[in-house]
Amino acid sequence: MNYRAWYHRCWLVSYMSAEQVLQEFNKSREWAGLHVADNSCFHYRAQLMLRLFEEPEHSQDQDASFDPELHKLLKDEFNWVEKLIKRYVGREALWLHRRFLLTCWIRYFACGDHDRSLPSNQRNIRTVDIDMLIDNELELFRSCTILPDSDFEDYQAQASFAATYMVWLKKQLAGALAIDIQKVETSRLKSLLTDACPEKSLLWNYLPELCEIP
Repeated sequence: MNYRAWYHRCWLVSYMSAEQVLQEFNKSREWAGLHVADNSCFHYRAQLMLRLFEEPEHSQDQDASFDPELHKLLKDEFNWVEKLIKRYVGREALWLHRRFLLTCWIRYFACGDHDRSLPSNQRNIRTVDIDMLIDNELELFRSCTILPDSDFEDYQAQASFAATYMVWLKKQLAGALAIDIQKVETSRLKSLLTDACPEKSLLWNYLPELCEIP
């Protein structure tokens, strides 16, 4: 299925009922799992997820993050994509989709200062969620940046995508929320990226500025 067909499907999402969106989301999973290099399919899944989160009964103002079904849906997608990343080494579309998932998690689940009005039990749930997420992302980063003694280029690509994902993550998470993330030294990220993509070494020299939090 080509890009134009996926683009048309994305356009149709806004005309679907919530039930149709959920059906499409479930149906497209098998196809995406067999075509992990196709960014268009994962973009389509992202549009479906956004539609589900933006439904009136699931709007952010009504605390979408505590809808059990949406919570499970996002968590399942996280776990599924992680399995695909480990199974199909060096596929950029999977890492890009994971960025989208993390953005959704931060938007709907992260507990910040603006959430102080929430009951303490709900704040605790959010805090535990984001703590577990950060620990999991750090473990994924470590496992994907181990380069085996092999000439298989996909391993270098995997390390590169994991390192650039961590650079992005350091920018997205600020303050106390990202203490453990910020401990990942920029020098280590630079070394990983230089080894994996030496042809871009000039770009990696600017990594300290890229990792700087405004």
